Amino acid sequence: MTETSGASASALRVLSLIPPMTQLNTPYPSTAYLTGFLRSRGVDAVQDDLALKLVLELFSPAGLDALREAARALPGKKHSPTLQTFEAAFERYRATVGPVIAFLQGRDPTLAHRIASRAFLPEGPRFASLDVYYDPDGGDPLAWAFGALGVQDKARHLATLYLNDLADVLREAGDPRFEFVRYAESLAMAQPSFEPLAQALAAPPTLVDETLLRLALATVEAHRPRVVLLSVPFPGSVYAAFRIAQAIKAHDPSIVTVLGGGFVNTELRELTEPRVFDYFDFITLDDGERPLLALLEHLDGRRGRSRLVRTYLREDGAVRYINLAEPDVPFAEVGTPTWDGLPLDGYLSILDMLNPMHRMWSDGRWNKLTVAHGCYWKKCSFCDVSLDYIGRYDAAGAELLVDRIEAIVAETGQTGFHFVDEAAPPKVLKALAEELARRNRAISWWGNIRFEKSFSPELCQQLADSGCIAISGGLEVASDRLLSLMKKGVSVDQVARVTKGFSDAGILVHAYLMYGFPTQTVQDTVDALEYVRQLFDAGCIQSGFFHRFVCTVHSPVGQNPAEYGVRLKPLPPISFAKNDVGFIDPTGVDHDALGVALNKALYNYMHGIGLDQDVRSWFGTKVPRPRVPKNFIARALGY
Repeated sequence: MTETSGASASALRVLSLIPPMTQLNTPYPSTAYLTGFLRSRGVDAVQDDLALKLVLELFSPAGLDALREAARALPGKKHSPTLQTFEAAFERYRATVGPVIAFLQGRDPTLAHRIASRAFLPEGPRFASLDVYYDPDGGDPLAWAFGALGVQDKARHLATLYLNDLADVLREAGDPRFEFVRYAESLAMAQPSFEPLAQALAAPPTLVDETLLRLALATVEAHRPRVVLLSVPFPGSVYAAFRIAQAIKAHDPSIVTVLGGGFVNTELRELTEPRVFDYFDFITLDDGERPLLALLEHLDGRRGRSRLVRTYLREDGAVRYINLAEPDVPFAEVGTPTWDGLPLDGYLSILDMLNPMHRMWSDGRWNKLTVAHGCYWKKCSFCDVSLDYIGRYDAAGAELLVDRIEAIVAETGQTGFHFVDEAAPPKVLKALAEELARRNRAISWWGNIRFEKSFSPELCQQLADSGCIAISGGLEVASDRLLSLMKKGVSVDQVARVTKGFSDAGILVHAYLMYGFPTQTVQDTVDALEYVRQLFDAGCIQSGFFHRFVCTVHSPVGQNPAEYGVRLKPLPPISFAKNDVGFIDPTGVDHDALGVALNKALYNYMHGIGLDQDVRSWFGTKVPRPRVPKNFIARALGY
């Protein structure tokens, strides 16, 4: 099976940019997808990662010099312990920041011995987190995690704490909105009005802003594009994308700026704010391939404006949405992602949590690839099933997937893959494993699935043999009543058997968990934690994360709240972002307070601590005894 290319060549150079912030260890894949697709259609397409460039510039000797100047200029403010440590140990920070970055990039592994000695790096407040591992006998408090030979990982964890200390300094002295995985998130997330973002963009630039704008203009000068695509997957990358577009428009108004990505697809579907188009000429919704082909034809003079596809623009001072009905590009024809142009040797492998599964998201440079478009289940009541990225399921054959895998390995020289599907289908994964075996191709991979019974122990072993090292999946609220209400199509005992099959095959398992779902009671929450405790204790799962349920306007709960026993709160007038919607739950449970206990318990479980404690001990107030039998999971596993 071969990938197709069309006759959509454009003379316009297109630059796709990753704006801050997403992640540090590997490129966010949207630009790789779009660049690969556009090149397959004959378009002169290039890409760059301003998120990585920003971090490498800020955390450099010159960046620390600028940071110290900013810290010293703070008006008459009593310096925090973080700033005091930074000032007192500045010369050590300046001398070590370059070597630490090189070490985290994998370019100087022998430095691990000095970092692990605890005598090389200055240690600020973030290192206090190591106190939880205190050894009363005076030994190494991290020995339980790394032993005598885990020098590289121990050093990576200490180097991560060091970077977090510097990030704290940056927040206090350079820009309070800075985070490694998000930047000024509150300005965009479910923000009904553009005004907060407009005010921030009109304000004098911060130290972070100044650095980003300088890097953005240098990147534009190097590539000289006529079209710049900015992909914003999350609210935490929106502000920086607007800042970049602002700088580009001030530098050269003729450069066409286009906004797209996951945030746009979920939150800007009812956009009416014309000021957005002071920064962007066009905004596209959902998969970008077809809208971009139409837009490039329009910019080339080969297509009228009225024939654009899923595109917002400003016309006569008002926002207009144009959507000529044209079929989307089939998943089999979107081309192979390319990382050409991205500095693959510059990404940082971070180790922030001492859990072997949890580290997957921040450690290692993974080639990100999609096995199938959309979700084959698309029934979960909390999910945005009405949107294209979930609702339109489209798969490709295993032969084509392995062709893409082989092309990516040849380009990057790296064999690790993160399959970023909403839920990879069992049949497709089985076929993929068979094709990898047929070609005798050795890779490592992990991805997201549904814990459904199709994943038999035999299939789990087959996937492990094909290179699967870890999987993640949604257990959500570990309650059969609520799982049924969620339309998850799984039960707790089924999840236990499936996850144990993966674990027995040597595959790490991460469970997505949820609290605060409509009609969830305190009793439900206590019971859910008991189920989770037993799953950890039985070796079914090794990692997890509790998310606070958020009702979105695109989910079944948001569209049919009465079916879930809740009432939606009125929304304010909306001209910008619309996604989250508040609701009134008759149970009246304080889920935020319960969430503190859930996350505390889960953090300990992931480190093998407290698995024999009564789950009620994690809660700061009196809660009911769990109704779950102590051997529920053991019985489900047939013990």
